[in-house]
Amino acid sequence: MFLTLPNGVKMPAIGLGTWEVRSNQAKTDEEIESALNTALENGYRHIDTAWVYENEAAIGRVLKHWLSSGKLNRDELFITTKLPMVGVHPDRVESFMKKSLDNLQLDYVDLYLIHFPVGCKYQDGAVRPLLNENGEIEMEPKTDHAAVWQKMEEQVDAGRTKSIGLSNYNISQIETVLKSARIKPANLQVELHVYLQQRDLIDFCHQNGITVVAYSPLGSPGYNKFLQKMGKQERELPNILGDPVINEIAQKHSKTPAQVVLRFLLQRDVAAIPKSVTPKRIQENINVFDFNLDAAEMEALYALDVGEKARVCDFKVFSGLDKHPDFPMNK
Repeated sequence: MFLTLPNGVKMPAIGLGTWEVRSNQAKTDEEIESALNTALENGYRHIDTAWVYENEAAIGRVLKHWLSSGKLNRDELFITTKLPMVGVHPDRVESFMKKSLDNLQLDYVDLYLIHFPVGCKYQDGAVRPLLNENGEIEMEPKTDHAAVWQKMEEQVDAGRTKSIGLSNYNISQIETVLKSARIKPANLQVELHVYLQQRDLIDFCHQNGITVVAYSPLGSPGYNKFLQKMGKQERELPNILGDPVINEIAQKHSKTPAQVVLRFLLQRDVAAIPKSVTPKRIQENINVFDFNLDAAEMEALYALDVGEKARVCDFKVFSGLDKHPDFPMNK
């Protein structure tokens, strides 16, 4: 199953998400390389990463092996990466695009997204935003969406990416980009799952020819590990995979709860990029094309929507970010 982008490029509807799958001194890239190899062996062709995930280089090594060995041709892959917040400035778009291509050892990516609609101050060589004396992120003033988008369009013109899009933008911010766009956004990537369905946002995108990709489609059950690493207090997370309605539907189809909620998104014409490093789950997450949810099951799943209360990735973990006028979750 594919979603067709405005330029005719086909994006596989299930991809491998790689946020928080990165190297450390103990594992020396083993986790991400193993997960990616497992995914490719199980038929994944859509791989999602970002500059800020700090795993582009490891992903690039695996892709290089598969491409140079002849196991895959480049046109069989769909690779997405993202412009970081420290790159959300007209003067820095092209340099970060080139950094990502160097890391990935690719001549182009299939989709390049603006990761977040807020720009942060940048110090050359730094991966993450600078912090002030209060531990808050140092941000650029109000984002010039039109100017940044023009630089994104230039990356298409230069052949560095086939398509461009947005991530974590709200409707009014997408409208701002659309007003000035020569090349319209091909995709919006946002947190979407059965508890946070964002129907108005999806409808708006589909009405404007923008495809949608769901990140954290399983509710990001490992998010508290990220909070621990950031030195933040743990939160109560939505227990999507333990939901009795979802489990009942899963038993009926002899599927896992994860497969049911991924199928729910696919039947809404939304692609999904579940993250896993466990071979069994990686295999299960792409095995969602051999069953359908009927109208009653879809309605039961629609009824589970609780809205913003179920948002996991609210970006407020980054101190001070929500004070910016372009913080998208304030609207």
